Amino acid sequence: MADSLLIADDSVTMRMIIKRTLRTAGLSFDRTDEAANGKEALEKICAQKYNIMLCDINMPEMSGLELIKEVRQINSCNDMKIVMISTESSQELIDQLLADGADDYIGKPFTSDKFRDKLSPLVASS
Repeated sequence: MADSLLIADDSVTMRMIIKRTLRTAGLSFDRTDEAANGKEALEKICAQKYNIMLCDINMPEMSGLELIKEVRQINSCNDMKIVMISTESSQELIDQLLADGADDYIGKPFTSDKFRDKLSPLVASS
C-alpha cells in the first residue's frame, strides 16, 4: 500500500468515518494524518510528503477547491493523488475540481466498496 495519507475534513466525526471505511475497504497506509481545514492541510503538505489526500470541499480557513489549487502549484506535490469527498455533487462542480487538479471525486454518503474502487488504482500507482 501507499506510504502516507492526509485526510482533510473539518468534521472530526467524518475523519473517523473515513478512517474506518478505509480499514473496511482493506486499504492501509504506513502513515495517516489529519487536518481540520485547508490551511492546516497545506501546512502539513509543505512539511512532509503524502501519496494521497482525501479532501472535503467545504472547510473553514481554506476550502478544498482553494487547497487543490494551492497544492498543484507546489512542484514536489505533482505526483500526490487528490480525491475530493463531499456531499456537493453537481457535475459542474466535479468538472471544476478535476480541472483544478483533483484526481477523482467520491460523493457522501460513501461505502467501503466505493473507496476500494476509487482508491485502489491510486494506491497501486503511488
